[in-house]
Amino acid sequence: MSDLSAPSPRPRLVGQPLLYAISIFASLGVFLFGYDQGVMSGIITGPYFKQFFNSPGPIEVGTMVAVLELGALTTSIAAGRVGDIIGRKGTLFIGALVFTIGGAIQTFTTGFYVMIIGRVVSGFGVGLLSTIVPIYQSEISPPNHRGALACMEFTGNIVGYASSVWTDYFCSFIDSDLSWRIPLFIQCVIGGILAAGSLVMPESPRWLIDTDQDEAGMRVIVNLHGGDPNDIVAKAEFQEIKDKVMEERGESRSYATMWKRYKRRVLLAMSSQAFAQLNGINVISYYAPSVFEEAGWLGRDAVLMTGINAIIYVLSTIPTWYLVDRWGRRFILLSGAVTMGIALALTGWWMYIDVPETPQAVVFCVIVFNAAFGYSLRAFNFIVGETTPYLQEVITWRLYPMHGFYCACSFILVYFLYPETKGVPLEEMDAVFGEEERLDYESERASLMSNHSGRTSVRSRGSAKSANRGRLSRLLYGNDRSTYQPIGDHEE
Repeated sequence: MSDLSAPSPRPRLVGQPLLYAISIFASLGVFLFGYDQGVMSGIITGPYFKQFFNSPGPIEVGTMVAVLELGALTTSIAAGRVGDIIGRKGTLFIGALVFTIGGAIQTFTTGFYVMIIGRVVSGFGVGLLSTIVPIYQSEISPPNHRGALACMEFTGNIVGYASSVWTDYFCSFIDSDLSWRIPLFIQCVIGGILAAGSLVMPESPRWLIDTDQDEAGMRVIVNLHGGDPNDIVAKAEFQEIKDKVMEERGESRSYATMWKRYKRRVLLAMSSQAFAQLNGINVISYYAPSVFEEAGWLGRDAVLMTGINAIIYVLSTIPTWYLVDRWGRRFILLSGAVTMGIALALTGWWMYIDVPETPQAVVFCVIVFNAAFGYSLRAFNFIVGETTPYLQEVITWRLYPMHGFYCACSFILVYFLYPETKGVPLEEMDAVFGEEERLDYESERASLMSNHSGRTSVRSRGSAKSANRGRLSRLLYGNDRSTYQPIGDHEE
């Protein structure tokens, strides 16, 4: 690697301003996903939309809404491999471009089946974006800010949702098909902006180092740490990433290998995504106006209530920017699950008793539910999106306690199985999830017997090749880690 201390053009943004600028812009990817979730919720209840599609029934509506998830499933499976081949930037660009094309097909649709094609194409873009944006975000974020930046990314998703709801509301005053075509067209505008912007964003330093572009990777890390090529933390981060990349060099990156090596981690990730949907969020995100109509709000008023709910939904995500790296992930997930379960149970109760206060009470319960979700959780999208209109007609109020039951299940799962990852660098996740090789009993016992000066117990650690891990963690935290500590120098 060449000398990085030599003079080079200094970027306009370095350090935290660069980090936050990248995070906000990359969040346009999840903004698009959020916008798409909300935009359909408002237009499917509009009179001109219903007239154009000949008063579609619950199955037709559910299919139009949920088929996007099938497209997203297809490309999300391939997104990891695509990201490894062409980089995170290239994947962002392709995802945004595909999403834009799908949005154009939806905007100028001539009927039900063309709308289905447009939704599937947009889903292809969503699958790429929703997979690669979190990867890109995590790879540019320092461990002590990664949780906050991930929460900012989620806020971008909810801002997208809220924007689409209010766009639907204001466009509902247009007395033509433009009342639903304009909201769909705005997807194309946002997708075009993201596609153009992805071309000037820096590439992930981990991908650059993984593809032997060490100098370029180091420059990105230096810029993210303030622009000083002699910064000790930047050098430590580079070396830690490089060590991990070299350790993984030559290993298979197939899904079979991932399952074999990281089984617990994969299961936890799958469960978190499953319960994020089973807990009922897409019932609200995709069908909030329908929920409010079921409770007694009519027409445009139902969309207005959805817009008010969306604003509080956005605000609920902001406290986690500050709390997630202080309180940790587990407490937030657990408290959110309890609140969501209670809110959903009460939603079903108020619909069941059907009294004059029911419309206002349901709005309040839905707002509390959305706020709890925004504060805590984030895959079963297609199943929930497809079946909700039908279930709203068949099991009516019982739909909401059903999802409340899943909230209780998610609480149990998080409490007993989810480890805390607050402040842990990506390169040290193996130890958190127990996926490193462990010292055998005899080696640990021998170490304890021979170390007369050390009274503390020896923690199980990885093999010799991973003994030098944790440089960055020691620089950032020292020994101050509430739930997990990287290997210390005196223990190597």
